[in-house]
Amino acid sequence: MHTNEIPSPELNNTEFVRMMDWSLHGKTALVTGGSRGIGRAIALSLASLGADVAITCYTGCKFATDVQAEIQDMGRRSASYSHDIAKPEDVERMAREVSMAFPSIDILVNNAGITRDRSFKKMTLDMWQGVLAVNLTGVFSVTRCFIDAMADRGWGRIVNISSIIGEAGGFGQANYAAAKAGVIALTKTLALEYARKGVTVNAIAPGFVSTRMTAEVPERAMQSVLERTPIGRLAEPREIAAAVSFLSSPLASYITGHVLDVNGGMLMR
Repeated sequence: MHTNEIPSPELNNTEFVRMMDWSLHGKTALVTGGSRGIGRAIALSLASLGADVAITCYTGCKFATDVQAEIQDMGRRSASYSHDIAKPEDVERMAREVSMAFPSIDILVNNAGITRDRSFKKMTLDMWQGVLAVNLTGVFSVTRCFIDAMADRGWGRIVNISSIIGEAGGFGQANYAAAKAGVIALTKTLALEYARKGVTVNAIAPGFVSTRMTAEVPERAMQSVLERTPIGRLAEPREIAAAVSFLSSPLASYITGHVLDVNGGMLMR
């Protein structure tokens, strides 16, 4: 580092990374869709680094309660909230409830999403609008509730979960691809607008991950996915969570507007 450069206020001025640089102690995270699959892994990973973690799900369910209990067993605060992310008024209600229990949200992970796959010829307007309402407008609605408070405090991390489908398209997934591509564009725009305010905004584009959703993919289609993936297997949810944890950490203070591909080499850019 040149002598006239200003060191990052988030990191110790050393030439090497120390474990404390990963720590999220004193931070509070909110993970949407945090009750199962990738969202669950993200919530537990952030808690393991010291963050208190609130999670949301579509309806109150045992899965969310289980994740909440696991986080509390780590000695961290946690709570779960149900809401319909497709309804902005419901998101605002949820945000008020979260703010009552957690005075500040420092890390926001927009993970909630749905699929309604059908070839474009057979796709209905309801299928199109339903997926965009959750996967794109939902990201807008939740982010709007928390990003300005992050900027006022001068520190924040937003990580949006996009998809390889948002980068390369997917047969029968016009709605999902459009929404996830929109998430990438929204990420880059917010990164530009909030960079000088201490808030980083990044996206992760997973490939195919071993979750309940991919378990429903026909065997023949899944075999094609594996053949096109150089690593030759599906991702594990914790591998996506590890990427989120890095982008949420003080170590990632100089990364914003980035799309991190976690796809086993299926798409190389």
